[in-house]
Amino acid sequence: MKVTKAVIPAAGLGTRVLPATKSMPKEMLPIVDKPAIQYIVEEAVRSGIKDILIITNRGKGLIEDHFDRVPELEARLTSSGPEKEKILKEIIDIAHQANIYFVRQKETRGLGHAVNCARSFVGNEPFAVLYGDDVIMGEDPACAQLIRAYEEFGKGVLGVKQVSAEAITKYSSLKVENIHDNYFKCTDMIEKPSPDKIMSLYSILGRCILTPDIFDILDKTEPGAGGEIQLTDAMRTLARSVGMIAVEYTGKRYDMGNKLGIMQAQVEAALKHPEIGAEFKAYLKELCKEI
Repeated sequence: MKVTKAVIPAAGLGTRVLPATKSMPKEMLPIVDKPAIQYIVEEAVRSGIKDILIITNRGKGLIEDHFDRVPELEARLTSSGPEKEKILKEIIDIAHQANIYFVRQKETRGLGHAVNCARSFVGNEPFAVLYGDDVIMGEDPACAQLIRAYEEFGKGVLGVKQVSAEAITKYSSLKVENIHDNYFKCTDMIEKPSPDKIMSLYSILGRCILTPDIFDILDKTEPGAGGEIQLTDAMRTLARSVGMIAVEYTGKRYDMGNKLGIMQAQVEAALKHPEIGAEFKAYLKELCKEI
């Protein structure tokens, strides 16, 4: 069965980037001229996803508004003449990239609880999960790389990268064995491991493909790290029973729940931007002379 549905959990409180996120969802923080979540939606669409469920919570109506039509703005751009045609098309296209749905997570009880809110949307199909904190930029969409692995192996797939020994305790740690190239068999994992329980420096970073049996597992998953229902704990059950596939995807990941990650995304995206890239590069060169 093809993967045509995706879930984007975007219900986090953004406490690591306060005060900016006091009134603005972190998923709406701009990377040059597009909010972070638009990059994630565009990646899903480029990967062949047709239906997307974005999981929000109270105070995140801006996300829904962004993917809606704005007749007043469109009328103003239309009356501005040919010079605004390109931006008009971009504004309209945002609302038509895929079938986008929304559901609210009534309580902030962790990523596992958020994904479990997608049960009726997913039905009996495999689905992609694109974490709302993680923007991944690259020629080959990370989600598409995972979908290809699912089509080859027919098992749940984890998007992974290696992290430093110092950072691994803040992430997950996986027990992996190389299959070929950048594909690995994953048979165990742990969320936020203590130093004595680190399995490897490979960690799940921002993307996975799951099968619908994850929902029954989530129903039985007890709160874990941070007192929350961790998706990693549910996936651990899958890894230990039927096994999962880990793909070390290409592309650069930016942590949009982290101040440094936000600035890195801003700077590196600006350098590649077709309108301002050259001028911004010249500006940085001059700025670096003063540092």
